[in-house]
Amino acid sequence: MQYDVIIVGGSYAGLAAGLPLARARRKVLVVDGGRRRNRRADRSHGFLTRDGTRAAEIAALGREQLLAYETVSWLDGQAAGARRTADGYTVEIDGGEPRHARRLVLATGVADRLPELPGLAERWGTHVFHCPYCHGYELNRGRIGVLATSALSMHLALLLPDWGPTTFFLNGAFEPDAAQAAQLEARGVAVERERIARIDGELDLAMRDGRTVRLDGLFVPTRIDAGGPVAAALGCEFDDSPYGRVLRTDAMKATSVPGVYACGDAARPGGSVPLAVADGAVAGAAAHQSLIFGGH
Repeated sequence: MQYDVIIVGGSYAGLAAGLPLARARRKVLVVDGGRRRNRRADRSHGFLTRDGTRAAEIAALGREQLLAYETVSWLDGQAAGARRTADGYTVEIDGGEPRHARRLVLATGVADRLPELPGLAERWGTHVFHCPYCHGYELNRGRIGVLATSALSMHLALLLPDWGPTTFFLNGAFEPDAAQAAQLEARGVAVERERIARIDGELDLAMRDGRTVRLDGLFVPTRIDAGGPVAAALGCEFDDSPYGRVLRTDAMKATSVPGVYACGDAARPGGSVPLAVADGAVAGAAAHQSLIFGGH
């Protein structure tokens, strides 16, 4: 079957991209590998009308509402690559038949790369976070830590005292200069220079000097890997962000490759459910209009 648009990625951005296309009665295929970035988080916060709703519930309801449109199909699978054809694009599917469409929307999300610290990855999304706007309020002004990974960690360390008493764990990754130290002091941020050996219990930081520091939440600025095999196969261009590469798009979410759009965390630095949904809505509408008016 020839689709009008194939959306690669069926999380929040991909679902949102599908809605304007479905409502325009276009034939849409969503290819989804089932690995939402926030799959370990219990609840989503900051999304108007859905604040505090289970993250999986938002994704499931979005899928249900999108598939209620008769022109939309869903494929549980992994897109392995793509190539340009005379009338659009062919998307390769791991273990399946290739699919064809006139336009592509890449909503592939990102993979977070965490520092190598025993016990950190296991608590990602439950006690270890990257976004205070998503998770800070629920810590109820408890004890908050920020794990330094580079100078960029200063930003989080200065933000977080609004959510609770904050300790900045330098962990050998960063040393504030005099001006930065003054900023931290002005915000009431405690600075811990002893390194962390591992994380135990719910969130007990075992320090190398034998102390244990108990926290209610730990924030870490991650490095991100964005794009995936489809973007690489198509030769999409990237921009460098403070946290890693993201797909280059214009204001209408068009990539550097004609007929290919990108949205969500893969196409913007920083991410949350409301931002992903907004990004997807723009990409879906732009892809639809390109089918009518041509151009990028």
